[in-house]
Amino acid sequence: MRMASYYDCIVMNGFVVLPSEVKKLDIGIRDGRIVALEQSLADAEAGSRIDAERQYVLPGMVDIHVHFNEPNLGHWEGFSSGSAALAAGGATCYADMPLNGNPPTVTTEALALKADQAEGNSAVDYTFWGGLVPGKLDELAPMFEAGIVGFKAFMSNPGGEGEGRFREVDDWTLYEGMKKIAALGGFVALHAESDAITSQLAGAALAAGRYDADAFAASRPIIAELEAVNKALLFAEQTGCQVHFVHISSYDAVELIDRAKRRGLPVTVETCPHYLLLTMADMTALGAVAKCAPPLRSEEQREGLWRMIGEGKLDVIASDHSPCPTSMKVDASKTFFEAWGGISGAQSSMELVLGEGWIKRGLPLPLLSSLLSAGPAQRFGLYPRKGAIAVGSDADLAIVDPNAAYELLEEKLFYRHKHSPYVGKEMACRVVATLVRGTVVYTADGGLAQPTSGKSLLPLEAGSEKGMMKGSV
Repeated sequence: MRMASYYDCIVMNGFVVLPSEVKKLDIGIRDGRIVALEQSLADAEAGSRIDAERQYVLPGMVDIHVHFNEPNLGHWEGFSSGSAALAAGGATCYADMPLNGNPPTVTTEALALKADQAEGNSAVDYTFWGGLVPGKLDELAPMFEAGIVGFKAFMSNPGGEGEGRFREVDDWTLYEGMKKIAALGGFVALHAESDAITSQLAGAALAAGRYDADAFAASRPIIAELEAVNKALLFAEQTGCQVHFVHISSYDAVELIDRAKRRGLPVTVETCPHYLLLTMADMTALGAVAKCAPPLRSEEQREGLWRMIGEGKLDVIASDHSPCPTSMKVDASKTFFEAWGGISGAQSSMELVLGEGWIKRGLPLPLLSSLLSAGPAQRFGLYPRKGAIAVGSDADLAIVDPNAAYELLEEKLFYRHKHSPYVGKEMACRVVATLVRGTVVYTADGGLAQPTSGKSLLPLEAGSEKGMMKGSV
């Protein structure tokens, strides 16, 4: 029988990032959970020890915005390659979006197909989004009962082909869907761009023979984001539905959402590393590898988003990892408008945010950690099981060396298709190890250690956690 002072693993000598401070502590892990946070556990018995001297130990990133394209489009990116990339970037849990797979996750049957594809194929823990689309309002309640709490909707055309593709919502579907989701206790995540504005401007650009990156950016202006955000806030006020705004690209929209929060609306807001690190100039220089929607913005907007972070007005940073075969990015026969719109960045999110926000700008580590880990975990009702270093939490840890700058090379990417706008970039820090529930799943010198150790967080395992999830804001 093991003594109470026995630990399966001890992470020693690291600077541990807690919710409100950074403190040098040892972390004792038993049965996959954190059971001790002490100044020293040097005299305790342990199955293994990890020396994190001069390194920082953060909660693993909870990336609630990834597209892994299963089922049937795993040749774009599947659970195996996508989760490996996340593990290499210090992420320990993710929520997979409902579109791009075939069929999209808008029914319980489609959810079961996706769950079957993920089982035994993920390096880190996972859960799923459902979709809010026209014609499927009756599917919301069954999906919620199956454990889905977040429903993604597009307020502009998401692209794609075929009758079974994921479709944008009309105003009636969005309003009625939000009423139903509010009654269930879930929340809606919105891609907030006005299709009326973007489609009109895109059509005008193409008619004028403008197919370049600058024309694409001009066809999706900030006013399109603001119009959609305004409408969604009105619907949230009328329905009482919790709303999460994904990949917000402008500080103007963040300010708008923050004012709604202060009025008491249950809304949260997310941005992505590419809006914090890249600008329109990078999209022009790099080409379609840096194409996304909403598009990259000006340097003023990039700086404004960092200011919003410093003022505590953002809740989540997520990768919006949206991969595709490289040919869909670099095909010379395609115009910029025709190239796939999505950035591959899941492997680099934590390193990018810490390098720019902490090392370069001097923002507090607990603040950045809250955006990468605690905030997204809270949004999905997984906190404090996920997203925190605390006694009782899962031992999901990212160990970061702030003195291990390196150049990101294509051959080091775990993506199925090894393209990213960050290839060739000097990273100011490095994730040297990632632990999921106390198990080392990645090390920088050894690569992927446990490619199939991830577990589903759906359905939830305990009634108390299910209740917390349903009531989460």
